[in-house]
Amino acid sequence: MAINKKVPLRKCVATGEMLSKKEMIRVVRSKEGEVSVDVSGKKPGRGAYVSKSEKAIEIARKKNVLGHQLDVKIPEEIYDELILVIRRESII
Repeated sequence: MAINKKVPLRKCVATGEMLSKKEMIRVVRSKEGEVSVDVSGKKPGRGAYVSKSEKAIEIARKKNVLGHQLDVKIPEEIYDELILVIRRESII
């Protein structure tokens, strides 16, 4: 009899979908207020999850959802980096 391992779920801040952590990308705000993309999911700080889809990234950019969740202004480079990470993973 196989033991089912519990899959950690997170809610996408852009779409509201509940997905596994592997299907999401974490954006982190450090204590100093720096915002970065956390591909490993283990950086310290306040985090918000976004689905690995360009549509979700565009929704987050338009509505400034990440800025509201992390209480900081999100630079455009973060959105560009998120899209790059998604495209890089789709190639591999």
